Amino acid sequence: MGRVATARARATAGAVVALTLACGCTAQAVGTAGKDDEKAAPPPRRTAADAPDPTPTRSPTPKIKSPVSRAELPPSKLPEPTPPPTSAPPRPRTTPLPPPPPPGPVVMAQGKRGERVRELQARLRQLAWFHQYPTGLYGPATAAAVKGFQGKRGLAPTGATDTRTWARLLRMTDEPTPGALYPDGGMPPAKPDRRCLTGRVLCISKESRTLTWMIDGKVMSTMDVRFGSEYTPTREGAFKVFWKSRHHVSTLYDTPMPYAMFFSGGQAVHYSSDFAARGYGGASHGCVNVRDKGRIADLFKRVRDGDRVVIYR
Repeated sequence: MGRVATARARATAGAVVALTLACGCTAQAVGTAGKDDEKAAPPPRRTAADAPDPTPTRSPTPKIKSPVSRAELPPSKLPEPTPPPTSAPPRPRTTPLPPPPPPGPVVMAQGKRGERVRELQARLRQLAWFHQYPTGLYGPATAAAVKGFQGKRGLAPTGATDTRTWARLLRMTDEPTPGALYPDGGMPPAKPDRRCLTGRVLCISKESRTLTWMIDGKVMSTMDVRFGSEYTPTREGAFKVFWKSRHHVSTLYDTPMPYAMFFSGGQAVHYSSDFAARGYGGASHGCVNVRDKGRIADLFKRVRDGDRVVIYR
């Protein structure tokens, strides 16, 4: 090949190399010198500076923080709280209670005395309105109890016992027993037993809890008495006084028995300080106890040995 051809070939190769560099491709040797020339030249080593950047990873969307916190705001800039409602919730409508019925005719009122008043008090005591023993006197305590009962039952609270109040009370209570009417004594004497209508007799009724001194059917005096318990009952029947002992002391129970009038074994009519102090809350050991010392002292003077003692229901 001549010099001209060689020069043209070199010029052409230089143009190809320049074009390749401009296009970013790898330059290859041009020529036919041998087999090694047919192999592609190894790519040039890349330096750290030539290494491409790693593929960036997508980061989560950053939270945008408010440039000013709530604490940094002046009071005038803070949001105002929602005020509570000014109007109160409507109250439920209530139906007014009907007025109490007008009272009926008055049956009992303050100042009244008698057995009917005592029954009223005993019935009110059953319902825990009257807290005293029945007395038979319609006083301020009875009027207050009646007024409370009336108000509780929707009746006109007058304090006087009218027909409406009395009828309502009768329906709500039981008929009082003699013991409920006279829980502290004072009961009227029972009808005397027929054995008491002649001679000199200590007529003693367990039902009315009374001792009546009678001469030929005439009542001379009456006093409250109490009897033995169910374990030591007072004997019933007709007896005679066989021994009187003014300052007697029980040899069995070692207790005083003043004004004792014995009628059956160790059972006697006598004064009892325990009965005077405790009332009917206690009982005797079979004797007939009297709590009025003055009356038993007077009776002791009048009774003789041989006078009869009748104890009945």
